[in-house]
Amino acid sequence: MTSFKNSFTTIVIGLGGLGSAAAYWLSREQGSEVLGIEQFALGHERGESQDHSRIIRLTYHNEPYVRFAQAAYKTWAEMEEDAGEQVVVKTGELNFWPDSTTLREEDYNRAMAACGVGFERLDPVELARRFPQFRLPDEVHGIYQPDGGLVGAIKANEAHRRMARRNGATLLDNMPVSGIRQINGGYRVTAGGREFEAQKLVIAAGPWTNTLLAHFGFRLPLRVTHEQVTYFNSPHLDEFRPDRFPVWIWMILDNFYGFPVYGAEGVKVAKDRFAPVDPDNRSFEPDAKNEKEVSDFVARHIPRGHGPVLYTRTCLLTHTPDVDFVLDRVPGHPDVVCTVGATHAFKFASVIGRTLTDLLQRGETAHDISLFRFDRSALQPDAERAFEIDGFGDFSQKA
Repeated sequence: MTSFKNSFTTIVIGLGGLGSAAAYWLSREQGSEVLGIEQFALGHERGESQDHSRIIRLTYHNEPYVRFAQAAYKTWAEMEEDAGEQVVVKTGELNFWPDSTTLREEDYNRAMAACGVGFERLDPVELARRFPQFRLPDEVHGIYQPDGGLVGAIKANEAHRRMARRNGATLLDNMPVSGIRQINGGYRVTAGGREFEAQKLVIAAGPWTNTLLAHFGFRLPLRVTHEQVTYFNSPHLDEFRPDRFPVWIWMILDNFYGFPVYGAEGVKVAKDRFAPVDPDNRSFEPDAKNEKEVSDFVARHIPRGHGPVLYTRTCLLTHTPDVDFVLDRVPGHPDVVCTVGATHAFKFASVIGRTLTDLLQRGETAHDISLFRFDRSALQPDAERAFEIDGFGDFSQKA
């Protein structure tokens, strides 16, 4: 393929975690008829998915999510086989449940049991015996699920893009979209000073979703926030390798969560921050208050994982009012699909890419995506008030 090709079957707009996955799965069927365009440099750190690790887990609060997570594991395995590279590392997952929480543990346990997912309840004594890295108050118990772990986010993004190109797809970066309009039953996309035509479009633009949907007369009730993760240079890193230390989540609103050592020589821990920002005019400087809260938590509850801050990395997250994904056709445009990760999608990235492909290629998917439709009540025009009235929903989904 030459760089002068301007007409394609499908254009994917946005090549972060979800868009890169869509480009890959589409390229398996459409080959050189796939174009992916990214407004910044490939692998940039201005968005949501460019870090060493993201949690993957089966612990969700309802059956559709658990079943979609089970499909995610299968899809990652197929992608890994194709890539000849491991991106999913199973470490086990611990959910810590304190006495005081706004979340409902029984919903999680019931959904996992209904889907045949095994898990264990660990009392404080058993927690201390099996995971001595933690120092927990007696009122905290744990739910352990052995299939939990991490996805190597940077590795997965690069693998999806590498294989898309191998399959013939064209991927172009530094190509901001300035126009989308319908022509001759298809679409003309103006990006980076060039014009491209396609029969079908994928919108996977994260914080910039509404900028693109405006070309179709839509606006979703989304909020973009600044978040961050901190890596600690512990003197005891060997105790926190993936074969010795699980991913974990403290199950409260504004939850803490963390990872074993992977990708960087530090223990990675974060706390939800929820500071609304303009994605085009935001600071990349870490929030000192959030960093201190995380450091204090680690010193108190994971003391041998504490140490000098190796670095703190900032990112963006895009929220929906109900914390559920967007994964659907744009109303009135059956050949345009859109996805929004709603703060917790990276673990599903490859299966989301595959599902978008199914919707465009076959008009349907085998997965239950009824929670993710455009027409649900949480995405109606007045739903944005929910951010002020009800807060941000169940953010235990985020990690």
